[in-house]
Amino acid sequence: MTDVLVVAELMDGGLRMSTLTAVTLAKQIAEGTSGAFDILAIGEGSKAAADTAAKYGARKVLTAEIAGGYYAEAYAPTVADVAKGYGVVTACASTYGKDLLPRVAARLGAGNVSDISGASIDGGAVKYQRPMFAGNVFGEVTVNTDIAVVTVRQSEFDGAEEAGGASPIEDVAVSSDDVAGKIEFVSLESEKSERPDLGEADIVVSGGRALKSGENFKNVLEPLVDAMGAAMGASRAAVDAGYVPGDLQVGQTGKVVAPKLYIAVGISGAIQHLAGMKGSKIIVAINKDNEAPIAQVADFFLTADLFNAVPEMAEKVKAVMGD
Repeated sequence: MTDVLVVAELMDGGLRMSTLTAVTLAKQIAEGTSGAFDILAIGEGSKAAADTAAKYGARKVLTAEIAGGYYAEAYAPTVADVAKGYGVVTACASTYGKDLLPRVAARLGAGNVSDISGASIDGGAVKYQRPMFAGNVFGEVTVNTDIAVVTVRQSEFDGAEEAGGASPIEDVAVSSDDVAGKIEFVSLESEKSERPDLGEADIVVSGGRALKSGENFKNVLEPLVDAMGAAMGASRAAVDAGYVPGDLQVGQTGKVVAPKLYIAVGISGAIQHLAGMKGSKIIVAINKDNEAPIAQVADFFLTADLFNAVPEMAEKVKAVMGD
């Protein structure tokens, strides 16, 4: 029997939906080993997040209210204390999960498996699958410590569905230590966008270095993005060139996405970029070079000058959508 603790990610005082991919893993492990799973909502707004988390079939939802912004050193002591007694601790492999859970694993002396793409139960033991070498090889990992700390690749797990009813909600004590006491949260500066979150969007339109400037991202790519109700992404080359901020980067060292539709504009398709989007259901590429590496994974490939094709496509989409 393996009990699982899901560490929820909060945003703006509510539950971030990426947490539901970790809930899916927790349900799979709990059902496969005759265990149960709980959810921990930690941070500012944990009570409101707990009300949402209670809809997804957990045995119970735990809350730990920590005022101020997130930093891992403040959260890790509480998560580690709550995690004692569980067989698996999991979260989404977002920036939050990748930052927090390794610190929790270190405190627990637990094995840490990051960015898993699947799991299976074999004789009561849990085996985890994770991509390696830019997704060209998949390894199978078992954890021999009493607790396994695992982060879930969002693009490989469906979000959990509401289970009906509501789980009981309990408060837990907040823990601290000397390290947390030496750090002060000053402020968070972030840009709000009405577009879908890049990791959760059904449609992603990404631009590459061929767009040549940040101004072209705005004037050429953004009209298509908004016409399609899509999230906007970018290649690492475009980010490194300063055209767009780093949080839009798709790829091995950026965000891994798997939308229903991925449109790559002016992206050659280096292996690092393909690792971040080749799980997309339908891939469309627009490129002047029909031998670009991205052609190997594209379902549809348009050989064209993006500066002509993209504005025309945006107008066509607007016409179809009635805008």
